[in-house]
Amino acid sequence: MPILTALPYRDVLAMIRALADAIAADDWTPTHLVGIGRGGLVPAVYLSHALSVPMLSIDFSAQADPLVAESLLRLAGRAGAGERLLFVDDINDSGRTTARLRAMPGVGDARFATLIDNSRSSERVDYAARTIDRATCKDWFVFPWEAMATGSAILADAEEVPERTG
Repeated sequence: MPILTALPYRDVLAMIRALADAIAADDWTPTHLVGIGRGGLVPAVYLSHALSVPMLSIDFSAQADPLVAESLLRLAGRAGAGERLLFVDDINDSGRTTARLRAMPGVGDARFATLIDNSRSSERVDYAARTIDRATCKDWFVFPWEAMATGSAILADAEEVPERTG
C-alpha cells in the first residue's frame, strides 16, 4: 500500500516561489510557460503570475487524443520559430513525460520546471523546488488540486508504477 503524503497548500506555494526565484535569477527568460495537464497546470498559472510570463497549456494526460498531437505540433512550431518554452509539471518522477516532450521536433531547447524532481528519473529538469530519491522516498505526493479525487482514484494513480511506491 503506498504512503499517501498530502502536500499542504502553503508548502506548494513556497515551492512555486522557489521556482520563480530560480527562474528569475537565470540568464535565460522564457517567452511562454507551458502547463502540462493535469498536474502542471496549477503551478504554471502561479508561475505565470509570479514571473509575468504568458502561459500556454497542453493536456498531456490524454496522450492518445489527436488534439494533443496537434497542440504539440503547434508548440514545436513556436519553439522552432525561436520562442523559449518552459514546460511546467508537478513532478518529474519517471521522466517519461519530459522525455516525450524533448523528443518532439523543434523542442530541443525548451526547459523544464517541476515542483518535485526524482533524482533517479531518466530525465533531468532545469528547475526543481525539491529533489527526492525514489530509492528511499516512496511517498505518493497528493497535491492540493488532487484533493477532489476519490481515495481509490489516488491509489490507482499511485499503483500504476509499483516501483515508485515500494
